[in-house]
Amino acid sequence: MELFDYAFFRNAIWGSLFASIATGIVGVYVVSRRLVFISGGITHASFGGLGIGFFFGINPLTSAMIFSALSAFGIKWMSDKQGVREDSAIAVFWSLGMAVGIILTFLTPGYAPNLSEYLFGNILTITRTDIFVLIVLALILTLFFIIFFRAIVSVSFDTEFAKTRHVPTKFIEYTMMLFIAVTIVLSIRLVGIVLLMSLITVPQMTANLFTVNYSKMIILSSIISFVGCVAGLFLSYFLNVPSGAFIIFVLILLFFLGKVAKAFIGKSSN
Repeated sequence: MELFDYAFFRNAIWGSLFASIATGIVGVYVVSRRLVFISGGITHASFGGLGIGFFFGINPLTSAMIFSALSAFGIKWMSDKQGVREDSAIAVFWSLGMAVGIILTFLTPGYAPNLSEYLFGNILTITRTDIFVLIVLALILTLFFIIFFRAIVSVSFDTEFAKTRHVPTKFIEYTMMLFIAVTIVLSIRLVGIVLLMSLITVPQMTANLFTVNYSKMIILSSIISFVGCVAGLFLSYFLNVPSGAFIIFVLILLFFLGKVAKAFIGKSSN
């Protein structure tokens, strides 16, 4: 319990909580819409924004957020308006982001930037400013989902049917792409670019084992994500290894335990 005497540890706990809420909300949409590959493309494209930030001397996360949002819109625009297959559009922006990031990082004057906390995550580096931004994001996402819940659910499962019901599908799709990009960038400190895709898919998959109700999946996946973050945080602190790897390891372990529990419950009921 003496760990809670340290401000950086308390910041990590609070950051984990609000990041789990944000990723829980966005992740259910990603899994429901089968946008996992798109989220992976946006995640890796964000590296280009980091490179731009390092090279021009601006906040790397700010530039990464802008670059990721533009990449998300670009993927959607190319696949919808330009006749490009979605997987091909994802590959273009995925590769572009990584290429730009690598080139500009190595061209950055002075000492080479420390990329480890961005690539692999370091939850202990979360600041009070990061927590405040995550709180704002979680509140905006919650409010947006409350207002447009029925429309989001309709778009998540059957876009064509939603159009026939006069649901503003384009507004929902592009707004959610923006939220996905923002959530990804603000969660980089937790698990890093390399593993971030798992943070917005694995807890949701685990929640989906026990419920198909959209709102219940959001709540359960947020809880699972927070448990994984806290467990990974403790393990990484005591073993002195990157926190991101342990967070994802715990989340995947919880998924397999959930599969076993569901199978056992199924056999017991039979």
